[in-house]
Amino acid sequence: MKIGFIGLGVMGRPMAGHLIDAGHALFLHRVKEPSRYLVDKGADAVDTPRAVAEQSDVIIVMVPDTPDVEQVLFGESGVAAGLTPGKLIIDMSSISPVATKAFAARIESLGCEYLDAPVSGGEVGAKNATLTIMVGGRQEVFERAKPIFESLGKNITLVGGTGDGQTAKVANQIVVGLTIQAVAEGLHFAKKAGADVAKVRDALMGGLATSRILELHGERMIKRTFDPGFRIQLHRKDLTLAIDAAKDLNLTLPNTATTQQLMNAAIAMGEGDRDHSGLILTLEALAGEKPQG
Repeated sequence: MKIGFIGLGVMGRPMAGHLIDAGHALFLHRVKEPSRYLVDKGADAVDTPRAVAEQSDVIIVMVPDTPDVEQVLFGESGVAAGLTPGKLIIDMSSISPVATKAFAARIESLGCEYLDAPVSGGEVGAKNATLTIMVGGRQEVFERAKPIFESLGKNITLVGGTGDGQTAKVANQIVVGLTIQAVAEGLHFAKKAGADVAKVRDALMGGLATSRILELHGERMIKRTFDPGFRIQLHRKDLTLAIDAAKDLNLTLPNTATTQQLMNAAIAMGEGDRDHSGLILTLEALAGEKPQG
């Protein structure tokens, strides 16, 4: 396929690389030095999102937040300006489900198709093509895109209609964020109590408290390796989406709100670009400890 890819960040770069390896022709916007190797592998760099759309049959968007998606799609020289009927937009960003439905309606009014397909699995999943992909849209459009998804991930689910993929991702981020906070609190408690934190983690890994987050992020907390991964500021954005949606749905998410506030504190302390496992640094700071790592 002729695929456009916009959003060559920590996760977007390896995802685009997998698509090149799968034999697709890629058209990229905003190629910077870290993504220059994709051009060396055969991708074409173009100047605008509009040019990406003009040369591609499928356009993938993988940018940080709702306003970024809107700008890429509908800004000056945006994707929408280069579309012709029959093309497919796949938004793999993590953004507002409500905005997603509005964006899809605008794209579909141009005779094109739209899927929201946010991912989970972080940088490791992107590099290993083992991402979980949560898709919202029509079944026939999902089937059209499935070969692309299979080059990027392993657990691929059509959750429901437009926006439901984003809803699933928000739910995912609630569970991940609260679990990271729980692991951080548990390990911080063990450390302050004088136990060997690594051995505590090993013990927990054999019991009901075991989880992928305890395995991966718990190790990061112990080894003090907080390079992202997935940045605290981006996870805070996702929990903000959850809090805003909860207000509209008249429901309470008390522990989500607490974790969001801890992330607010981390960002205020200048830790927003750390991996989200770095929340343990904020707990330590609140306990009056000097920064370590």
